[in-house]
Amino acid sequence: MSKQHNPPTTPAQEAERYLENARQILTEKAGKEDGLYADVKYVKMAAGTAYSAALLILDEYLRQKEGIHFTKPKSIEDYRNRLRKFDKKLLTLLVDVYDELHIAGYYHGTQSVNTIQTGLNNVRLMLNYI
Repeated sequence: MSKQHNPPTTPAQEAERYLENARQILTEKAGKEDGLYADVKYVKMAAGTAYSAALLILDEYLRQKEGIHFTKPKSIEDYRNRLRKFDKKLLTLLVDVYDELHIAGYYHGTQSVNTIQTGLNNVRLMLNYI
């Protein structure tokens, strides 16, 4: 019998669930040795999942700030331009997370534990904004 999951009630809880899934993938499947991940496939999977959490957070943040005028951003540049109006620290976190998780982790498949862990920690910091 499979475990039943109660659906998260807030965007913050959903983002938290994505982050937890990313950590679980890294812990159970990526294999860590001497500061490097052994299986890049799972690093890419986890990095993509964690980056999705960041986008969920940003969408909710912008929804709160823009209210009825909110539309989902269509590009990273759109996120950057809109965040620039509201919070420079959150913008900096986005730039870091984009580089650490989306580019290095998901796109390039870095083996660097440090890069991925820094990205996950930055997404956790982003959670404080919603």
